Amino acid sequence: MILTTTPTVEGKQIVNYHGVVFGEVIMGINFVKDFFAGVRNFVGGRSESYEDEMMKARDTAMRELAQRAADKGANAVVGIDLDYEVLGQNNGMLMVIASGTAVTVA
Repeated sequence: MILTTTPTVEGKQIVNYHGVVFGEVIMGINFVKDFFAGVRNFVGGRSESYEDEMMKARDTAMRELAQRAADKGANAVVGIDLDYEVLGQNNGMLMVIASGTAVTVA
């Protein structure tokens, strides 16, 4: 499965469009990670625990996107966009949505 943020795949011709596909993930961040991220915010530096959770959420959303495209008979997804959102205030929920157009390329 070819996954790209560009509207085309260089060197390939799009021969069929299968529609827009999505991969959505909502993940909870646990209390311990929240606590240490808060300490990092206070003293400065990167929060590796949050970065790890964001990577996991993004990777899961992209896998779902690819699977949904494959289910439609596509072999590529073009124009991929990733959106991140924190749900609620201080409740530790991260939402990642990946969207794109499922296509068949030759």
